[in-house]
Amino acid sequence: MPTFDIVSLVDLQEVRNAVDQAMREIGQRFDFKGTNSSVELHERESEIEMRSVSEDRINAVRQVLEEKLVKRKISLKAIEHGKVEDAAGGTARQVSKLQAGISSEKARAINRFIKEHAAKGVQSQTQGEQLRVSSKKRDDLQDVITALKAEDFGIPLQFENFRD
Repeated sequence: MPTFDIVSLVDLQEVRNAVDQAMREIGQRFDFKGTNSSVELHERESEIEMRSVSEDRINAVRQVLEEKLVKRKISLKAIEHGKVEDAAGGTARQVSKLQAGISSEKARAINRFIKEHAAKGVQSQTQGEQLRVSSKKRDDLQDVITALKAEDFGIPLQFENFRD
């Protein structure tokens, strides 16, 4: 029976490379001179911390980071930006979390979408932080993938392990 898996993954190596490139660019750009702006990746918590002298500079740092992430093909849906907070020494900081995996509520929404839009015989089930979709017909599965790509669930979706 043909199946495939729906997953939501973030390549941490590519994120690390994007953060390094953003930090390099921030260090070289004239508009960031003297602002002590920085971008750091905390890998255990999967967080990106941005620091600068003001909220305006934080927004500029975020824009540089997002440009680097997009160039490295990391979906911006995988990043959830927190509030800009005041930090020590009259600076500001913002913590952004990386979202990997499909939460149970997103999985229910995807399952509901598949039941509503897929042909008869297409089944989906949650398996941890991923979903497995199966059907007797391969074409039905390809239609499901096309429909899921057209819909926005607020997280990046990848389709793996397509088997006949």
